[in-house]
Amino acid sequence: MSSAQRREQLISVARRAFAERGYDATSVEDIAARAKVSKPVVYEHFGGKEGLYAVVVDREVRSLLDRITHALTGGHPRVLVEQAALALLDYIEGDPDGFRVLVRDSPVMSDTGNFSSVLNDVAHQAEGILGKEFKLRGFDPKLAELYSQALVGMVALTGRWWLDARKPKKEVVASHLVNLAWNGLSHLDTTPPHLPSHPS
Repeated sequence: MSSAQRREQLISVARRAFAERGYDATSVEDIAARAKVSKPVVYEHFGGKEGLYAVVVDREVRSLLDRITHALTGGHPRVLVEQAALALLDYIEGDPDGFRVLVRDSPVMSDTGNFSSVLNDVAHQAEGILGKEFKLRGFDPKLAELYSQALVGMVALTGRWWLDARKPKKEVVASHLVNLAWNGLSHLDTTPPHLPSHPS
């Protein structure tokens, strides 16, 4: 096996291990044993578990972000919301190990290299789309950031649930997410009422 092939093998083995056991419960020994190599081979390629984990997460972040970014091009905003939801569900269905790696917490990763960073990037793109719609409808475009975070959070949490549930079909899940989001957005109050402050 060439050095490049060995590197890819180790990434693949580690991805599966991190998905199954999480970062903390996976050791270099585990990865080496699964790959049928010695521990020094892992250290030689990645410098340790942290380096290997960072490569795995970076690949998953790029893969998921590419899918969702592609889904957020062209079309009516309602269609864009459904396409983005379906892109996430497609990723979960096709790459459950990758998604499990992304949604697990790790002490070595910050908010710039994990699922949170993907969600923030997607929310930023959604903010631009919502901002235009808000202007057209007479709403304060400054609130687009808040609404984009809410929409992305709703889709992400539903995706985490669907990872294990797998029912109903992803197309049905996406359409119901859009039903809730869009019908809610289409009847927004420009200044929604809120509960009065209660004395402590």
